[in-house]
Amino acid sequence: MKYRVDNQETPAYMQLYLQIRNDIVSGAYGYGAKLPSKRLLAEEAGVSVITVEHTYAILCEEGYVESRQRSGYYVIYKEKDFISVADNDFAKAQRQVEGGHTVHKEKHATQTTIPYSVLAKTMRKVILDYGDNILVKSPNHGCPEIREAISHYLVRSNGINAAPEQIIIGSGAEYLYSLAVQLLGSDRVFAIENPSYEKIRQVYTACGVKYEMLKMGNDGIKSGELENSVATVLHVTPFNSYPSNVTASVSKRNEYIEWARSRNGFVIEDNYGSELTLSTKVADTLFSMATGGNVIYINTFSKTIAPSVRVGYMVLPEGLLGEFQQKLGFYSCTVPVFEQFVIASLIDSGDFERHINRVRRAGRKQSGNI
Repeated sequence: MKYRVDNQETPAYMQLYLQIRNDIVSGAYGYGAKLPSKRLLAEEAGVSVITVEHTYAILCEEGYVESRQRSGYYVIYKEKDFISVADNDFAKAQRQVEGGHTVHKEKHATQTTIPYSVLAKTMRKVILDYGDNILVKSPNHGCPEIREAISHYLVRSNGINAAPEQIIIGSGAEYLYSLAVQLLGSDRVFAIENPSYEKIRQVYTACGVKYEMLKMGNDGIKSGELENSVATVLHVTPFNSYPSNVTASVSKRNEYIEWARSRNGFVIEDNYGSELTLSTKVADTLFSMATGGNVIYINTFSKTIAPSVRVGYMVLPEGLLGEFQQKLGFYSCTVPVFEQFVIASLIDSGDFERHINRVRRAGRKQSGNI
């Protein structure tokens, strides 16, 4: 062992955590390897056993190791179960574990809901850090903090390179659907998956949009349906489409992009819940694959954080920014700044991505694909 605690500015448990985590990720401790006993590690590092327990609690919580009764701590980390996490956050945040993060057992909590303790801690931190700034009106397109955080997150998680200026914050997917209609024009014909999430059709109906329902195949909308459609806007949920559970293949996603290009049209990519895939790699988004600027990307935090969090975001191609500002720039942001600051903090601290990693790993373990 080589673990040392020598930095007075960083808590001892944090120093140990970072050193052990790095050894696990680098492969120094492989899958199934046993970590040093708490007493042995405490003696070498010159810290208390309680400090080591704190370190191991964080590693267990984040899915790097697991505790086995009367046996010790064993590595369960597999790279394929993790998406990128912002690594500078632990040293900056010096986060405390208050008895371990546990899922808040409210009646309406779900297995994908972020732990209540994480959310409560973040809310308290935002109140302390921002003070009465949480009472200020939000900029129309959303606060810079959340737009920048989402911009960085999308690069890490989906390979989407979008500047903060391309990101529009709104109160959920339905609201963003209506903005997309107003931006692209209600005189266009829209195409929707058949079957699809009912609220997509309901929103378009409420907006007075003419739409076509295109039948789904095993890997997305059937090619014949696309060819025969007169639409110029295609609304798709390429990941785990509801209720068909179909995920579009790479060739089908390319077909969607080409379909829009050939018609001088657009694809609205509705990527709800895509981060929670059990696959070893998150599928490439249409937005990241498209080169012609004809894809609008929409996602929300209601699946990845909690159903009560009515916060979503729309990523516009650069070519639509001017038109959006001209047509819709007057709209006030529909999300309170407090909620925006909370989500920005969850992303910047790494808590959001660590939560996704835990959910993905639990899902893979439950399905036996681990």
